[in-house]
Amino acid sequence: MITECIVLAGGLGTRLRSVVADKPKCMAPVGKHPFLYYLLKYLQEQGITHVILSLGYKSEQVIDWCQEANLDIEISFVIEEEPLGTGGGILLAMSKVKGNEFFITNGDTFFGVPLNEFYNFHQQKQSALSLALKPMYQFERYGSVELDENDRITAFLEKQFREEGLINGGIYLTSKQYLQSLGFPQQFSFEKEVLEKSKALYGFISDTYFIDIGVPDDYARVQTELGS
Repeated sequence: MITECIVLAGGLGTRLRSVVADKPKCMAPVGKHPFLYYLLKYLQEQGITHVILSLGYKSEQVIDWCQEANLDIEISFVIEEEPLGTGGGILLAMSKVKGNEFFITNGDTFFGVPLNEFYNFHQQKQSALSLALKPMYQFERYGSVELDENDRITAFLEKQFREEGLINGGIYLTSKQYLQSLGFPQQFSFEKEVLEKSKALYGFISDTYFIDIGVPDDYARVQTELGS
């Protein structure tokens, strides 16, 4: 089992400014704790022992909280001095990954994927990069993902209203060896340059709890769903 996870938590959170001012999204209060607390607890319960936080906007708030929270999990930090895009943030954080394979997730998304099952799927498919996909119904906020009969991803479709479909839940499983072999610059989009251009991605479907707090409506919803 893989025990390391990169958490991308450097975003500005501009869409949440109306309800959460002057905080990075991962520090948005949910009940008695910041959102990051619930994410780290989930990762810990799933067997993750080392988290690498890729930070940017107001990184000092995240670091101070982690040092005071006394969580029973090893946390390392990398800080983007300038925006590097999701891909650049991952490459920067990889410098702190001790092993070869690792998970990646977003600091503003909670997706309760059973990571051990995800890892077994990744191994069985002999995949270089796997995505966790969430079944959704009557949605338009997210693009959708199509799979073939072998769970290989065949298309990423643009955002539009759909009665049902699979969305990219923002949890990935890959390796240093694979990402370094692609030879990307310091600044790039992981979604555009890796996910949409690779021909050998696999999708693991997990119909478990999912929420993205990036907009005020879902931030309000998470207060009762996680905060209580």
